[in-house]
Amino acid sequence: MNWDDTADTAAAPDRLVGASADGEDQAVEAALRPKDLGEFIGQEKVREQLDLVLRAARARGATADHVLLSGAPGLGKTTLSMIIAAEMGAPIRITSGPAIQHAGDLASILSSLQEGEVLFLDEIHRMSRPAEEMLYMAMEDFRVDVIVGKGPGATAIPLELPPFTLVGATTRAGLLPPPLRDRFGFTAHMEFYEPTELERVVHRSAGLLDVEIVPEGAAEIAGRSRGTPRIANRLLRRVRDYAQVKADGIITRDVASAALRVYEVDARGLDRLDRAVLEALLKLFGGGPVGLSTLAVAVGEERETVEEVAEPFLVREGLLARTPRGRVATPAAWAHLGLTPPGGAPGGNGQRDLFGA
Repeated sequence: MNWDDTADTAAAPDRLVGASADGEDQAVEAALRPKDLGEFIGQEKVREQLDLVLRAARARGATADHVLLSGAPGLGKTTLSMIIAAEMGAPIRITSGPAIQHAGDLASILSSLQEGEVLFLDEIHRMSRPAEEMLYMAMEDFRVDVIVGKGPGATAIPLELPPFTLVGATTRAGLLPPPLRDRFGFTAHMEFYEPTELERVVHRSAGLLDVEIVPEGAAEIAGRSRGTPRIANRLLRRVRDYAQVKADGIITRDVASAALRVYEVDARGLDRLDRAVLEALLKLFGGGPVGLSTLAVAVGEERETVEEVAEPFLVREGLLARTPRGRVATPAAWAHLGLTPPGGAPGGNGQRDLFGA
């Protein structure tokens, strides 16, 4: 039950296995989110470290250090920010990097913070440079300089801020400048979830949604959730619908499998777009190498959609490789689609050197 509200991805058709959250997801997630670290599933190291940071801050009677959370969409960054506020007994203010385009936008938010308040800044890497530079002083010295007037007559008026905790979230930590990263007292990277952890997520969500599910059904959903709790919960809701209409309302392995077959999510979590990319690569181009633009034309999608929406998961699953010569299918891709590589060689079409076949 750990999700984020936004994703930094290219525009793409609505996907059941997409990690971004739409309006329906956000509404459901609000009801399913854990309220404290004890309820939070997965991310064991991050939870343990964050618990120490928060307990120490409470013992000192001080605000918690600034926290930076990085990782893919849907892993729990927004949820952890809310837990931090709850654990510290403080209110939380939520905004995002794209919403802060001018230093004045940030100054307005900072000047209205209460003492100890948690400011959650999602997609912090997309904040404007002037606002980013203002944030340096606010984080370190709890003050900002407000510029009054323009030109030679402009003056800087220092504005003292109450102590606060900034929680920044990013899907692209490498885009954060070092001076900003260095001002966070605690930095954590969120990892993808193991299937056993996702099974616990599915069971807990099923209980909150009043859905009857057997362990095998939860395992089937977890195995197709791409290591992401948000996707697991979305698949659970779709399987619930199928079970209520086509079965007796109980989610078993067979029911989950049949439901996800209707929604075109296969056993490894690939959907129509993922399989279209693999099928074009294997059937039309013999496994590659093939250029990204050519591959995008073959599947009828934009180049950015293939590169930013489909490819990351295919690469992580070891089904596709990016090489200097172009995209190449791995032996696992041929096996997953039940196809035989050209000439019967694993990988096929020049992939012996790449994969040692």
